[in-house]
Amino acid sequence: MNAPILLPESRFKRILFCTDFSESADAAFDFALDAAIRRPNSTLYLLHVIHEPDAQFWRSYLAEVENVDADAKRAIDAKVASAYLSRVPTGLELKVEFRIGSESAAILEFANSARIDVIVLGRHGHGGVGKRLFGSVAERVVRRAECAVLVVPLGYANSSRGA
Repeated sequence: MNAPILLPESRFKRILFCTDFSESADAAFDFALDAAIRRPNSTLYLLHVIHEPDAQFWRSYLAEVENVDADAKRAIDAKVASAYLSRVPTGLELKVEFRIGSESAAILEFANSARIDVIVLGRHGHGGVGKRLFGSVAERVVRRAECAVLVVPLGYANSSRGA
């Protein structure tokens, strides 16, 4: 009888998944979730960054409306729950985080402060708003991150799903 192969414990225990709630980010979540599931005692962090100019616009425009921040937080919480939480198996540690600011700067600051081992994010396959959110953001994160980064192109993610 063959003895089981014992693999060394993975150094990737703190996994950061970044989302803008796009199709590309949703596809990348599969990779982040798989990485966390395959690494016992790992922590999966889910980070959503609210772009600073958008946040400032809404703050000034809606300054007179009560509970705007609470309502926005509830809306984001609902989106996280519907898009991701139901896919996380029981026992996997998941921490949901939100930041306001420049997407790449907020991702990198969080990754450094939380001592993240690997960042997982999606990449849109086209220009326009998608390029602004996670095309150029992904590029800046890859260039400046002090940890490993996995960028999942939407086309690859869809082909690996059988789509």
